[in-house]
Amino acid sequence: MKQSSWKKPFSIMLSGGVLFLHSAGVMAAPQELSLDDSVAAALKNNPSIKMAVSDKEKAEWGLSEAKAGTGPSVSVGTGGTHGPDTSAAPDGDSFSTSLKLNWTLYSGGRNEGLIDQAKLNADSAKLNVAKTEQQLRLAATTSYYDVLQALNLAAVNQETVNNLAEHLDKVQAQFEAGVVAKSDVLRSEVELVNARQNLTKAQNSYDLAMAALNNTIGMPLDTENKLKDELGYVKSEIVLADAIAQAVANRPEIEQSQLSIESAKKGIKVANSNRKPTVTFSAAEGWSGTEFPGNENDWSLSLMANWNIFDSGVTGAKVKQAESSLNKAREQSVETGNSVELEVRQAYLSMKEAEKRIGATQVAVDKATEDLKIAQTKYYAGAGTNLDVIDAQLALTQAGTNYTEALYDYNINQAKLQKAIGQK
Repeated sequence: MKQSSWKKPFSIMLSGGVLFLHSAGVMAAPQELSLDDSVAAALKNNPSIKMAVSDKEKAEWGLSEAKAGTGPSVSVGTGGTHGPDTSAAPDGDSFSTSLKLNWTLYSGGRNEGLIDQAKLNADSAKLNVAKTEQQLRLAATTSYYDVLQALNLAAVNQETVNNLAEHLDKVQAQFEAGVVAKSDVLRSEVELVNARQNLTKAQNSYDLAMAALNNTIGMPLDTENKLKDELGYVKSEIVLADAIAQAVANRPEIEQSQLSIESAKKGIKVANSNRKPTVTFSAAEGWSGTEFPGNENDWSLSLMANWNIFDSGVTGAKVKQAESSLNKAREQSVETGNSVELEVRQAYLSMKEAEKRIGATQVAVDKATEDLKIAQTKYYAGAGTNLDVIDAQLALTQAGTNYTEALYDYNINQAKLQKAIGQK
C-alpha cells in the first residue's frame, strides 16, 4: 500500500506494524500477510465461492439436461410369467421383451424455450461467481482493515498508558519531595487505571478482528498474522459520474437482471407451446413366447401428432403467470439499477467525507501533541496543574483515535466503492 506524502508525527502510528498484541500466551512466530494475500486466500478458501462454483456447475448440467430432452430415448423391458400348462404355453412359461424408441420431433417450441432458459440460467450462475468474488474481495479487505484499525487503536491506547505511567512516576517523585498534593497522585493513578482498561479492551478488539479475518480467508481462527500493509492514505481520483458509469457497465447484478428478463420472455414461449401441436416419432420391436426372450417377434413404426385444442383455460392461465413474471423481472431490473447507483453514491460520498477528516484530524494530532508537551513542562515547573496534563493527554488520545478512524473510514469506503463499480 502506498503511503501518504505527509509525515506521520504520532509515533504510535509507526509502531502499528510491529506491535504484538495477542494476549493468549506464547504463540508461534506470526506469518506475514498482505492485503493481496488476504484477498487471494479468501477467493481460494472461503465456502461462499465454492458454493457459487457448485451452483454454476449445477446450472451447466441443467443446460445439458435441457438439451438432452430434444433427443430420442430408448427403453427396453422384459417380463415373464409361470402358470398352468396351456396349448400356447405347454410348460406354463410365457416371456415378453420389448425395445422402444421415442423421439419428440416438434414440441411447439417448449423444448427450445426450456433450453434457452437453461442457458440463461447458466450464464446467470457464472455471473454469480463473479459477484461472489467481488463480495469476497470486499469482505477480505474489510476484515484486513478491521485488524489494522484495531492494531492502531491499541497502539494509541498503549501510548496513552506509557505517557500516564511516566507522568505518575514524576508526580509521585514530586509528592515525595513535598512539591505537589496527594490528590495529584491519586488522580494520576485513577487515570492510569482507566487507560489500562481501555488498552485491554483495545487488545481484545484486535484479537476478535484477527479471528474474523482468519474466518474470512479460511485460516484457523487462532492463527496469528503479522500484517504487511499499513492504514495509510492514497488519494482516489475517480469522479462520481465515472463511478456510476463503471458500475452500470461492470456490475454482474446489472447483467443478471437483464438475463432474468430474457428468461421470463422464454417462459412465455414455453407457456404458449401448449397451444401448438406436438409431433412424436416412435418405433418398437417386441418378442413373446415360451422361451426367453421370446421366439416370436413383431415391430411397429408410428408418427403421431397431438394438438390440445381445449384445456379449460389452463394454458391461458400459465401464459398470464409467465407475463406476470416478466413484469416482475423488469421491475427488479429497475430496482437493481437504482440500488447499484445508490451503493456507488453512498461509498463515494462517505469516502470523500472521511478524506476531509483525515487532514483535520492530522492537524489535531499535531496540536494535541504540542499541547501535551507544554502542559507537562508547565506542571513540572510548578506553573501548571495536574488537571491540565491529564486533559491534554485525553485530548491527544481522542485526536489519535479520530485520526485512525478517519483513515479506516476512508480505506473501507474506497474498498466499498471499488466493489460498487465492479472493479476486479
